[in-house]
Amino acid sequence: MTLVPLRKMSAGQKGIIAKVKASGELGRRIRDMGLVPGTTFQVQGRAPLKDPVAIRIRNFTLSLRNSEADYIEVEVEEPA
Repeated sequence: MTLVPLRKMSAGQKGIIAKVKASGELGRRIRDMGLVPGTTFQVQGRAPLKDPVAIRIRNFTLSLRNSEADYIEVEVEEPA
C-alpha cells in the first residue's frame, strides 16, 4: 500500500486513514468528524474545481476542503 495525502486521491479510490498530521483545533475537528487512523473510506467525487472532496465514511458522505485534506495521510487500497 502507498501512503499519500487525501488531497491526491481520485474519485472511486478506497483507502485507510493512516495519520492525521493536524494539531490543535483543526486536528480535533478532523478527528471529531470520524477521520481517525484505521478508518476505511472511499472518495465519492470532487467539485469541478477540485475543491472540496467528498468521501464516503462510516455510512455517511463528508465533504472536506483541500486545505483540511492535506493533513490526512492515507494508505491507498486500490488505484482509481
